[in-house]
Amino acid sequence: MSSYALRLPESLKQAAKRIAAADDTTMNQFFVVAIAEKISAMETAKFFEQRAALVNAGDAQAAWDKVGGNAALADDRWTQK
Repeated sequence: MSSYALRLPESLKQAAKRIAAADDTTMNQFFVVAIAEKISAMETAKFFEQRAALVNAGDAQAAWDKVGGNAALADDRWTQK
């Protein structure tokens, strides 16, 4: 475990303090979780960018062609109403 001196505007400190207290946790834990969430989001985006770069348009179209042209069922939970 290491430590890092963090300088942040007073308004952000007060907001973090308020939210951490409402969540019954420490500001340190709040910051650790917030940083972990941001890292996860950025690495996930990078992963999908890298995967997208590997896509072959012909292969993707062939996969879509296998799906068929059937409309969604009326009780399909993904059907928009």
